[in-house]
Amino acid sequence: MGGGIDRGSRTAPLRGAATAVLLALAGQQAAAADLGGSCCADLEERVADLEATSVRKGNRKVSLTVSGWISQAVFFWDDGRESNVYVGTNSLEQDRFRVVGDAKLSDGWSAGYVLEIGTLGADSKAFSQDDDGAARTVLVRKSYWYVKSKDLGKLEVGMDGTATYHVIDDVDFLQTRNVSDYEAAAVALGKFKIRSNGNFVNGLAWTDILGGVNNATPGQNGRRNIVRYDTAEFAGLVGTASWGEDDQWGLALTFKKEIGDVKVAAKAGYEESTDSDQSACNKVAADQDCHWWGAGVTVQHMPTGLYVYGGYGLQEDSAEERLEPLADGTDRVWYVQLGIEQTFVGLGKTTMFGEYRHDDVGSNLGKSLLDDDTFVRSAEADFWSLGVVQAIEKADMILYAVYRRVDGDAISSAGELVSLDDFQMVETGGKINF
Repeated sequence: MGGGIDRGSRTAPLRGAATAVLLALAGQQAAAADLGGSCCADLEERVADLEATSVRKGNRKVSLTVSGWISQAVFFWDDGRESNVYVGTNSLEQDRFRVVGDAKLSDGWSAGYVLEIGTLGADSKAFSQDDDGAARTVLVRKSYWYVKSKDLGKLEVGMDGTATYHVIDDVDFLQTRNVSDYEAAAVALGKFKIRSNGNFVNGLAWTDILGGVNNATPGQNGRRNIVRYDTAEFAGLVGTASWGEDDQWGLALTFKKEIGDVKVAAKAGYEESTDSDQSACNKVAADQDCHWWGAGVTVQHMPTGLYVYGGYGLQEDSAEERLEPLADGTDRVWYVQLGIEQTFVGLGKTTMFGEYRHDDVGSNLGKSLLDDDTFVRSAEADFWSLGVVQAIEKADMILYAVYRRVDGDAISSAGELVSLDDFQMVETGGKINF
């Protein structure tokens, strides 16, 4: 039939070529056998050299994943008398890289490790009127091993966050978590010194008159050397218990769930320290005990993107309570953020927000407002912020700009009121994940 294919004429050459390839392979195998396999020795040696000089993925039993981010910003500040611009690492979420390993033990069981290293170019928490924080720093943020069960939860040993670590920060599931959360206003103050009527106040920094064991914010703790247990998730709930650091122990409960068109995250925790180390309660008085608790919640209407995020934290210190009524042993903070997070442009989500934080601070026995003063009896501070965060999804990146303002007053041990000048800052920066 015209235009047909002669299948016999095309298959014959193919059969011949296949036969030739098979004969060649058979000849090579025979030669390798005659040479005792030496034909592959050079290749195996080259592979061994490559393995010895390259990063290997785990040890073939434990996986290895590397991740992290870079977070750098420009900081414009004004203390009422002096202003300047610094560039450095935003220490709210500092640069870091993380190595995570995991190995499956059996169905539902695994074991692994986390090693997280933080890096700081110029540490924004070290900024002050006479220090641009240019010292470079590398520190171990987390280092622990764990055993995890799908049904029973996770047990870990080593350096990690305690039960109340980020207990209010972590309910912020929005883009502001990396830019402006519950602790952010105090972190942004760095070591900037306070002024009253344009003059420095006995060399005190803003954080010297604030309270809390972590980042001058009551209600939360930091990373410690601990034993920690997290339950498995049940109906959106996860319980956490931690102990360590001679002695700090704490409990927390986390709830996360989508209910119809509403997304909710809530967390509350309690912790106490009986460590004789004077730094355990973030104060200078030794032989003290302190305890604190915090609670936070975020609720977002997903179709519109409107949300509210807020929290409350309290810390009480036994060393200060022993001096009442001359001293105030309680530090309190309440905080609220209102905003909208929605995709307005093709780059990714946009978050616009405003926030307010009020600190009602107790005493600091190791700091004085005046030359003849014994200690700071109490203080109040009000923080206001406005900001915008823009995601660039294709780069897994965010860009942001935040305006911050704080004012307040403090009372000396003699009862003298010292009004504090306003401090203002604008942060513009970015964070990119890898």
